[in-house]
Amino acid sequence: MGQIITQVDAFTDKPFGGNPAAVCVLSSPQPDIWMQNIAQEMNLSETAFLVKQDDGFNLRWFTPTVEVPLCGHATLASAHVLWSEGHLSPDEIARFHTKSGLLIAKRQGDWIELDFPVNHSQPTIAPPELSQALGVSLKSVVQNSLGYLVEVESEDVVRNLQPNFQLLKTLAVADVIVTSQTQPDSPYDFVSRFFAPGLGINEDPVTGAAHCCLASYWRDRLGKDEFLAYQASSRGGVVKVSYGGGDRVLLAGQAVTVLKGELI
Repeated sequence: MGQIITQVDAFTDKPFGGNPAAVCVLSSPQPDIWMQNIAQEMNLSETAFLVKQDDGFNLRWFTPTVEVPLCGHATLASAHVLWSEGHLSPDEIARFHTKSGLLIAKRQGDWIELDFPVNHSQPTIAPPELSQALGVSLKSVVQNSLGYLVEVESEDVVRNLQPNFQLLKTLAVADVIVTSQTQPDSPYDFVSRFFAPGLGINEDPVTGAAHCCLASYWRDRLGKDEFLAYQASSRGGVVKVSYGGGDRVLLAGQAVTVLKGELI
């Protein structure tokens, strides 16, 4: 029997929304080049590879071009696969050993809650080409290990962005989260989009790692600890965010299996 690959749409409760990730639960570790080739073949923003350990699972994430140190939606998809395919019982906690340390996932009804490291941003001076590449005025710019975090004037600006990716890729920091507060009558506290041509992904549909940055950013500005966030890509996705300070943030989302295949 070949390697089973499950494709899951994460941060959504409906097929063809949220962010798709491929999940491979391996019987034994595989070479890096093999995992990178599988990720390239799947051609999704992330492919997750898991290997069972005594106290959880080793978890690694690959885009079609590189391995990344942290990925929220593929971790959510991995937890969903472990529970839905019987690798863990429904009441068990999913423990993932990763390049970003130990990550934990818990079932919360129809939602999956992830315990992730927060990613604080620092003041920075953005190059003028950043505004030019995004095609909009920048209200504020900070920087974190994921890239730039840019606040713009309104939700409409976020939703209507059409970046110049060729110009963005020429910048020393090519990846950028763009965000804004929503209107008072919105069900969401803030919206965002994540452009990551430096990772081989022009736009990531829904990004858990970006919300590790957005959590502390919006807590400082809105003075609250609980958020309902929307990532306004064409697929769209909803993320519950809980951050009360410190070095950990809780992200919650839903997930649905879309297809399953066998690598021959």
